[in-house]
Amino acid sequence: MYQASNVYFICGFAAIGGGLFGFDISSMSGVLGTEAYKNYFDNPVSYRQGGITASMPAGSLVGSLVSSFIADRYSRKVALQVSCVLWIIGSIIQCAAQNVGMLCAGRAISGLCVGIASSIVPVYQSEIAPKEIRGRVVSLQQWAITWGILIQYFIQYGAAQVGGGAEDPLQPAAAFRIPWGIQMIPAVILFVGLFFFPYSPRWLASKDRWEEAIRVLAALHGGGDGGHPKVLAEYKEIEEALRFEREEASSSFKSLVQPRIFRRVILGMSIQMWSQLCGMNIMMYYIVYIMEGAQIASPLTTASIQYVINVVLTLPAILYLDKFGRRPALIIGAFFMMIFLFTSGALQAVYGQPNDGTGSKDITWIVKDKPAVSKGIVAASYLFVATFATTWGPTSWTYPAEIFPSKVRAKAVSLSTASNWFWNMILAFAVPPLLWSINWKMYMIFAAFNGAAFIHMSLMAPETKGYTLEEMDEVFDSGRPAWKTHKKTSRLDQLARDIELGNVKVSAPHRDGSATTSTAVGSGTTADGDEKSEAHAHHLDVGDEKQPEAY
Repeated sequence: MYQASNVYFICGFAAIGGGLFGFDISSMSGVLGTEAYKNYFDNPVSYRQGGITASMPAGSLVGSLVSSFIADRYSRKVALQVSCVLWIIGSIIQCAAQNVGMLCAGRAISGLCVGIASSIVPVYQSEIAPKEIRGRVVSLQQWAITWGILIQYFIQYGAAQVGGGAEDPLQPAAAFRIPWGIQMIPAVILFVGLFFFPYSPRWLASKDRWEEAIRVLAALHGGGDGGHPKVLAEYKEIEEALRFEREEASSSFKSLVQPRIFRRVILGMSIQMWSQLCGMNIMMYYIVYIMEGAQIASPLTTASIQYVINVVLTLPAILYLDKFGRRPALIIGAFFMMIFLFTSGALQAVYGQPNDGTGSKDITWIVKDKPAVSKGIVAASYLFVATFATTWGPTSWTYPAEIFPSKVRAKAVSLSTASNWFWNMILAFAVPPLLWSINWKMYMIFAAFNGAAFIHMSLMAPETKGYTLEEMDEVFDSGRPAWKTHKKTSRLDQLARDIELGNVKVSAPHRDGSATTSTAVGSGTTADGDEKSEAHAHHLDVGDEKQPEAY
């Protein structure tokens, strides 16, 4: 069977799972303003609408918590296929929803999918990609999210025109059933396509399926050559990391609370928490309400511009995250998001007024007859989205997926993503009544959260670009403050050079998965800094006619 080997293609295709997250985010925004939705579900507002919206992140919270069990036992790839099946079932129930309860049930089942996919896609991508482009390919998850938001929004925008349009009191239910049915198509494509994609080499290694792991590494990073120095070096890195973890002889759950790992768990969960408390998904869920309050042009049209900005400006982050770094993105992004939210809240506080009946009945605060102020509010919203798209959007997925050891990676990332979905659920439920009751003050609250994130990341988030997954212990266990940077030479690169020069030879793996490393006389030191001595070892030569002799 054909197996894809191009890293960009594999990680880009897997990111369709992120696209489902995007479909979730905008699954309500395009139908909230339609008469069909309001009439069919008895005009849900405040807590009622909050409950409908929050049902999906509630399911996602559960999905993210169980994702690691599926991913560790059955593989990252199978976990993603399970998520696709759940998404299809949930979409069918939503499309056929007869009442609010059925709608919430469908959204909760779809949420299980999004929770699993949003946890496992970054793990799969990070375990497939080489360190030089890891940030770039894991960022494809966020880009797929933005595309999912945009595509679903415009599907809903088009479906809203059925009948007499969004404002037609007799608009048919097809206005919301069409987009909720169409959204299952990406899941079908992902489910089928994953049969032609490789398992994670690190997952294969964790199951002692070393021959398969090496074949995958060779296909991904050595052009099919199992004897390529980079393949041998990465194999050796993975083998040593797994051996160290097994020697510790503790369960992965117990490892999560060990001080050296627990610090990273808290950091990963915090980054996902701040990515919600920054206010971005609220902009996505309820942008129609914000634009209605600004009373500028068509709310649906002005909101659509925001979705386009989100897609376009995520691309620079994908291209430059591995050069610019994770730490600057988190710090600078939090600072500017804080500024733009304070600006928007201040404009509404100074120039706004209670809704006197001239504005939409869905909102209680409007900016009336002040076009310049309304434009300022919309501009601040757009700048906020642009800042998130270029900084926190991709980085909040990349960073937690790369900082954990192999043994606990799936479980730790699932906890990080569960943090995302916990706060997503809370905010999805709480923001409609916040918009209804405290209006512009809501912006000040989220601006303050960004200020807290700015301080937290400045003090606690070290730079991780340029390190392999197996080198993250060096980053977090060195004792250096997060803000203190240093130049380093990659241990993996040095090992690959030594192998290429013949200074280090790596044997084929033994039946228990371990390998023998040997060095040439007088060639200096190994990548681990030990004095080299004369020894003999066989080259690992996967895929050639000569099979390894060490079995």
